[in-house]
Amino acid sequence: MLKLPEDKRHLLKEPLGKLFKNSNDLFNYIDSINYKKIITVGDVVSAEFLKKGPKPDIIIVDFIVERANAKEEIKNTINEHPAPQIEVNNPAGKITRELWNVIRDTKSPVKIIVDGEDDLATIPAVLHAPLDSLVVYGQPKEGLVLVRVSEEKKREFKNIIEQFKDELKTK
Repeated sequence: MLKLPEDKRHLLKEPLGKLFKNSNDLFNYIDSINYKKIITVGDVVSAEFLKKGPKPDIIIVDFIVERANAKEEIKNTINEHPAPQIEVNNPAGKITRELWNVIRDTKSPVKIIVDGEDDLATIPAVLHAPLDSLVVYGQPKEGLVLVRVSEEKKREFKNIIEQFKDELKTK
């Protein structure tokens, strides 16, 4: 299990891609580019895509929004999406091997329902997505962040993951 040390949390405070203040601007942008896959991380982002945008290939949610239970409307939108569902455990501030492997190995379309926290799922999503894919996550109180997966972005995210502590190795 990988854990983000407290003194490294600042690495994830700023958007790791292009920030959009609203979903309409994001969807207009996505309509103007070519991409292989869309992966959404987070309940609000995933529900927005399911309601108004292009349908994501992979949805990663935990039914928690800003530390509170997601609204019923968001839960219903996600639950009604017909993609197969996989449930994984992933505690806050960590990336479990289970989450990592499901993101890496699963075939889309799929909904990954996280028991715990989905916040760090963006990292393995970018690392395992095909080049030219889009990973979109929410930046609290700011908007939506679009990561266009490229070799450069994969290197950037690999550098971030190298800051994590592997709890299996440190025991």
